[in-house]
Amino acid sequence: MNAKLHKNLKQLDDDLSKLLEELKNYSESDLNRPPKPGAWSALQVMHHLMLAESVSQQYVEKKLSFDPPLKRKGLLNIFRFRLLSIFMRSPFKKKAPVAIGDNVIPAQSSFWETAKKWKAQRESLALYLENLPAEYVSKEIYKHPAAGRLTLPQMLLFFHDHFRRHRKQIDKALIFPPSRNK
Repeated sequence: MNAKLHKNLKQLDDDLSKLLEELKNYSESDLNRPPKPGAWSALQVMHHLMLAESVSQQYVEKKLSFDPPLKRKGLLNIFRFRLLSIFMRSPFKKKAPVAIGDNVIPAQSSFWETAKKWKAQRESLALYLENLPAEYVSKEIYKHPAAGRLTLPQMLLFFHDHFRRHRKQIDKALIFPPSRNK
């Protein structure tokens, strides 16, 4: 696997491991409790993040399945990615795309099942990226709903920014100490 992809994927895996380690101390009811009406619970945010990665991988797999002509990363691509990165660190909100929004996120779920699915998704992504030819690393393959075409390393960096943004949301959903009754 390309060194950039490997480094970015390792960071994502480290972030996920740390999150799961922290959340395992909370009860299912704590993790499924939204902080306020209309807001997502910690587990709903986890599902959103996992779905974002899964749908993105599916898009890349489908895109590359018919061997399309691909552009190399250029200045416009770098500019769009920088804008996306700035937005992801800002307090501004944007409604989630339908494929990873309210209509597909379960109201209640199990922490351990969600963690297992997310780890399996991440392993699938790692295996897929490991087997991709190196020529794809600098090509605009992934299509972000707002930023347009990005490279695979930029996709993983977006996943990291997306995770960090929603990690704050998870923390806000769990502003109380873990319940003692699991």
